[in-house]
Amino acid sequence: METAIKFKTVEEYFSTLPAGTQCILEEVRKTIKRAAPDAKEMISYNMPAFKLNGVLIYYAAYKKHIGFYPTASPIVAFKEELPAYKFSKAAIQFPVDKPIPVDLITRIVQFRVREDMEKAGKQ
Repeated sequence: METAIKFKTVEEYFSTLPAGTQCILEEVRKTIKRAAPDAKEMISYNMPAFKLNGVLIYYAAYKKHIGFYPTASPIVAFKEELPAYKFSKAAIQFPVDKPIPVDLITRIVQFRVREDMEKAGKQ
């Protein structure tokens, strides 16, 4: 979603989206919350994000896809499961006209939580 608005809250971000996109993004949001229940929601780089010690995941809505930004290491770790999606070094695009891969998102977020805790020395 390209916009000049500077969002202060995740709810404010969601409020600017069409209803159908809000539903899809809410599914992504709930999936991340279940996989990382201690993570705090925030806006970072003007998009929703979840943070523990550091930012775990960013996500955002676009016209034809949901951008999911788990950083680079999960892209490498889950590369074999990503061919169905457009992806780059640190991002995955989930098309809005296909079911959201809840299981894949859950496992990527859990991977990021483990990484975050190890990096913070709180294993």
